[in-house]
Amino acid sequence: MNIRTMIAEDELMARRELLYLLRDEKDIILTPHAENGEQLIQLYSEHQPDLIFLDVEMPGFTGVEAARYITEQSAQSSVDTPMFVFTTAYDEYALDAFEIEAVDYLLKPYDEVRFKKAMTRIRKSLLSKGKKTENKVGNNNPTTAKLLVDDGERMVVLSPNSIYYAVPNNRLLEIHTKDKVIMSRMTLQELENRLSGHMFFRAHRSYLVNLNHILEITPWFNGTSNLTMKDKKGTIIPVSRSASKSILNTFKV
Repeated sequence: MNIRTMIAEDELMARRELLYLLRDEKDIILTPHAENGEQLIQLYSEHQPDLIFLDVEMPGFTGVEAARYITEQSAQSSVDTPMFVFTTAYDEYALDAFEIEAVDYLLKPYDEVRFKKAMTRIRKSLLSKGKKTENKVGNNNPTTAKLLVDDGERMVVLSPNSIYYAVPNNRLLEIHTKDKVIMSRMTLQELENRLSGHMFFRAHRSYLVNLNHILEITPWFNGTSNLTMKDKKGTIIPVSRSASKSILNTFKV
């Protein structure tokens, strides 16, 4: 179960501290962060995170005001309201946070043990609501879902269906699209996790393939096979024996 998570925090060091704490949470998928209330509202409508770490005091709309607005908008549009974890250096705001049913409240500077307890509460809340966030990504019109992926020193936004396949290359990951190759620092497993719910298949331990861009499957030897992709080069990708059986079952061949 992946949890799409946004940080709304105007202080750089506080954002970095949260990112440090989130680094080992394998089910967290980070969306772009917000630095004020107005930006949060805009980014929420674009990325619809499941969880928002929200600073109570921000320029413009306060965190509480932004949360109330998002909650009202979600109710009017009949979509799930995100979970809020309020963050602040002052415990006097706790009452405001819980008035809008925040799932938790963290004081700065963050305590790692307290943060872990908050994550446990968040996951329990998701389970109790029966919310499967990976299905949300997969069933909520995949063509509109976006991934934020590093490409050297810049970040690029990709539609999952624009990806043909991915393969490790030394310490980087080659992500092949129709028009370009992105060299990312993420691992193949991380990309596979982020694409959960979309039509991707681990053809081999070193290849992640988009099933929508396969041209043909050719039997090879000893139960293995090859995939020919629909890209301009007609790239051929090896498929392991176990994966060959799985992909044939996928296409009901």
